[in-house]
Amino acid sequence: MRVMSESVSVRCPACRREHVYTVPAYPCECGAPVAPRLAPAGTAAAVAHRTWDDEWISVRCTACGHDGEWPRPELGCPCGAVLRVPLARTDAGGEPAPPPKAAARRAFQPITIRTARDAVTAAAVYLRWLGYRDIRRADQRPTSGVGIAAHGLLAHVDPTVRPATLRDVECLWLTAMTESTACVYFSLSGYAPDARARADSLGVPLFVLDLTGTPQPVNALADELDATGA
Repeated sequence: MRVMSESVSVRCPACRREHVYTVPAYPCECGAPVAPRLAPAGTAAAVAHRTWDDEWISVRCTACGHDGEWPRPELGCPCGAVLRVPLARTDAGGEPAPPPKAAARRAFQPITIRTARDAVTAAAVYLRWLGYRDIRRADQRPTSGVGIAAHGLLAHVDPTVRPATLRDVECLWLTAMTESTACVYFSLSGYAPDARARADSLGVPLFVLDLTGTPQPVNALADELDATGA
């Protein structure tokens, strides 16, 4: 199943430049591509302050009816402004189609990583592909990186250029223990040797996010999670 990419003209409110924006499609957990609907006659707004709730939207898959959380469409203008692309009011509306009766897990479709935000999106898409539900920002924010949570899981996404340390892994594990959940770590730059050893002893799956957005298992626990899913 293919989704036609929708394009709209977007005017920057700061410098008045006109841009053509093509909305990206993301893979639903059923394997079908999903894209938010845009408002061709809407007015773009410049992003002044960011909050987690404002950066994610609910979009319904027309193939299976699942409401997924996806990044809100944005566009960078050469003048420096970040524009929030206007959306149609029916993003998550419409009648859901009957869910597939027995679908095997589809091949993972990665999100290319160009920014720290892309790394968080890639990890969230991967967790959804594994079968985790209700993905959201974690209640407790880590001192570095971004914490995301799902039902029964706490994940840490580290988009920095340094390898994750033993302390990083232990902090994630301790936070997960206080919330009685499992945990998983995603890093762009790998792990220090003692961090990998400690993760094995604590039962923490470790993944490295390559720039294609595909999580690569680092330890046996991550291999098992990748193979079996949630």
